[in-house]
Amino acid sequence: MSKEHWDNSFSDKDFVYGERENVFIRDKSAIIPNHSKVGCFAEGEGRNAVYLAKLGHDVTTYDQSTIGLEKTKTLAGQNNVDVECVAIDLTDEKVQSNQFDAAIMVFGHVPKDDQPFLLESMIDSVKSGGYVIFEVYSMNQLEYQTGGPPSLDMLYEPTDILHWIKHYKCIHFYYGEAMRDEGKRHVGLGHVIQVVIKK
Repeated sequence: MSKEHWDNSFSDKDFVYGERENVFIRDKSAIIPNHSKVGCFAEGEGRNAVYLAKLGHDVTTYDQSTIGLEKTKTLAGQNNVDVECVAIDLTDEKVQSNQFDAAIMVFGHVPKDDQPFLLESMIDSVKSGGYVIFEVYSMNQLEYQTGGPPSLDMLYEPTDILHWIKHYKCIHFYYGEAMRDEGKRHVGLGHVIQVVIKK
């Protein structure tokens, strides 16, 4: 989806996905060593980035929406933390390799053709021994109507993800239902794919 789409999506005064971190990120964040350098991919309005910064991590967040990044700065200021914000189209430009101790992504939905590039960029951005943690909606999510893109092309297939992560140590992999109550855009039971790998 375009920058214009996401700028429009985030233009509401409130935080459309809420101000609280994603439950999966909260549950798995303890695996990230103290005072790590963490990259947050397709991070939108910054709720997960701010959460990780509050834990004491050095956080850089990437999104193509300048409005989303402005809201990230606002949320960071409200929580007395610093988050570095970088405007980038993650389907077109790779993030610098081997710079982070961990990388996260929550519902970073891009077209099928762009998914391998995004995942590779995220994994490559992490140093050897680092962690990659992400949760996305599966293709089954369309049936649930509780959030996420209204197009199969923007959703993820578990077999694709298993193929992309096969060279790394898989610590957690889940494909199934999960309750999500995140702002007004993710409400109720959904169908997700969750991953934690060690590079």
